[in-house]
Amino acid sequence: MGMQFNNFDTAAFLRDYWQKRPLLIRNPWQSWRNPLSPDELAGLACEEHVESRLITQSSDDWNAEHGPLPEARFGELGKSPWTLLVQAVDQHVADVAALIEPFRFIPNWRIDDVMVSYASDGGGVGPHFDHYDVFLVQGLGQRRWQIGGMCDDQTALRSHDDLLLLADFNVVEEWILEPGDMLYIPPGIAHNGVAVGKDCMTYSIGFRSPSRKELIGSWCDDLLPQMTDDDRYCDPDLATQSNPGEIPATAIDRLHAMVTEKLADRNDFAKWFGEYSSTPRYPETDWRPEEPIETDHLHALLTADHPLLRNPASRFSFIRESADQLMLFVDGECFPCTGDEIPLAEMLCAQDQFVIDPEWRKSDEVVALIAGLYNRGSLAFDWG
Repeated sequence: MGMQFNNFDTAAFLRDYWQKRPLLIRNPWQSWRNPLSPDELAGLACEEHVESRLITQSSDDWNAEHGPLPEARFGELGKSPWTLLVQAVDQHVADVAALIEPFRFIPNWRIDDVMVSYASDGGGVGPHFDHYDVFLVQGLGQRRWQIGGMCDDQTALRSHDDLLLLADFNVVEEWILEPGDMLYIPPGIAHNGVAVGKDCMTYSIGFRSPSRKELIGSWCDDLLPQMTDDDRYCDPDLATQSNPGEIPATAIDRLHAMVTEKLADRNDFAKWFGEYSSTPRYPETDWRPEEPIETDHLHALLTADHPLLRNPASRFSFIRESADQLMLFVDGECFPCTGDEIPLAEMLCAQDQFVIDPEWRKSDEVVALIAGLYNRGSLAFDWG
């Protein structure tokens, strides 16, 4: 059983704080246990397929090095403050992935990943702001968090090649977080975290917040290959006009409709967004079997109640089209579901580990869906 909240009212949080204002929550866990050691984090930062950064400080300046880092690099670090950042640790360490579970009161498609940081005394990444919501969970040691005002894309930044650091940072609130304490920071709020003492580890549970620019650009990129050059503007009712230089309102209306009619198809957009939002950010966690599973073998495993696991790098979500039909999205692909596939799809999106209901096993469609997800590495059997 993973860690769970003990005294955190999620409904009140969503009502009063989500995307509104910061909130400090003192140790809301039933029993806090740091899920990763500093040495394990350093080991991940040395691996080729893991995204990591090492931030070192000198006076009032920060320098960023990108991983993979050579193991010897950690022995070269002196007394100056430094911070190690490792992205998507939940995809590599099961105990860190379990840290996401208490946050499932926020929809799956909004959850991004868990970044883990380790900092020496005085280490940090400088005052900055993010465009997304984040929960900062203190795992080990202490960190002083300072909160500033609201920022946006017009806020002045320092000149830096790798880090988006605020040119001016005025502290409004300040706290020291102990192990198990948690700080929620909404998008745009300036903040600065500095390690107090040695062995400071912080877990950042980040959330996706697509911009309008990103949505329109990516949606149009998907639409363009579907279009043909013979779908063109036409005006069979063209009439003479007093000034040939004028672009009349009727022409603008037609041209505008050519664009908006395609963009306004809600069903097409829903399917595209399901595929787009479920595309893995880090697809390197490959669970594909060496050989596709045979139907008889799959039936035998399901009948023996072997539990299935979701790949921690995979993304699962669904869109309900009607009472008897939904679209399941897994790792950028759409799987239309009906009948017994619907409760299976709902369970796949709600749980990380599960045993297939005996009634569902009788459905060829259910077995085919499980086989397809297993063979593409989105599911695997838990052999304990």
